[in-house]
Amino acid sequence: MRSAMRQAARAAFIVGAMALAMTTNANAQKKYTFGYDQPKSTAYGIAGDIFNAKLMELSKGTMGIDQFPGAQLGQEPVMLQKIRTGDIDFIITSTANASTVAPQSGVFSLHYIFRDQNHLIKTLSDPAVSKEFRAMIDDSVQGAHVLGLLTMGLRSMYSKKEIHNVADIKGQKIRVQATMTEDAHFPAYGTQTVHMPFGEVYTSLQTGVVAIAENGVNVYMANKHYEVAPVLSMTEHEANNNCIWVSDKTWKSFTPEQQGWVQAAADEVAKKEPALGLKLEADSAAKLKTMGVKIVENVDKSGFMADAKPIQDKLAKELGPHAVKILELVRNVK
Repeated sequence: MRSAMRQAARAAFIVGAMALAMTTNANAQKKYTFGYDQPKSTAYGIAGDIFNAKLMELSKGTMGIDQFPGAQLGQEPVMLQKIRTGDIDFIITSTANASTVAPQSGVFSLHYIFRDQNHLIKTLSDPAVSKEFRAMIDDSVQGAHVLGLLTMGLRSMYSKKEIHNVADIKGQKIRVQATMTEDAHFPAYGTQTVHMPFGEVYTSLQTGVVAIAENGVNVYMANKHYEVAPVLSMTEHEANNNCIWVSDKTWKSFTPEQQGWVQAAADEVAKKEPALGLKLEADSAAKLKTMGVKIVENVDKSGFMADAKPIQDKLAKELGPHAVKILELVRNVK
């Protein structure tokens, strides 16, 4: 009888241990969806890898992400809807697309507010800039939060013709992001602005719906826009900044300790990704040259800058107090 009881107890212990092991294993494999609309070979993939590595490290393997690149979960406007309904856990979007739900984030689309690449790197890892950007989103958006900032470098213009100065784009149709800042800056240069989803840019350049588009070097290469616009002119007019979002539903499911890990992972991205993103831009430019793409490096930016400067403060004020504060913080980063 006692032997039977011992066997039953032992069996119960084994079942319990197996259940515990299964639970522990399930916890160890907890993955969260992490979507973005660019190929993984871009800076978005670099950011996703840094985020995942830090999160896995801090959580001792209990938390990680599954990356869904290339718009598998939708392009950025669609993902911005899904993140707020809790259908996706994390996403990366451009700050320009973020302005569709939080208009003041358009401050990062202001032209020529970054003095150089080094200034851009320092700005995105500056705690005060990040804190103010997060506060701005929290004041504007329900259902999601921004965790931190990253960059794909500086945006430049590409077309079938060389651009050497601001006069070369007057009267041309250019695809731009749908933000207040873009709609103010580009007409100041004398262009006609056209809005369209990023996925339509290739065909629009091919068919002549637009003559010019603009984006980062690696994005231009990764999406093969050089096939229909083989001249890249380094206007470097605007930062290609981005942000990592988390669904409010997902955020609230974390313990305070887990929230700390997630925020630390985003902080790690802000610290490490900008330099890597800019290196990727330089490497992409070198590769494009070997492929026969014409890169106009010595663009005269003085005309662009002269047209852009009066717009910066005016637009920041129109966008709102957070935008004014962010612009001030950016300018003060040494």
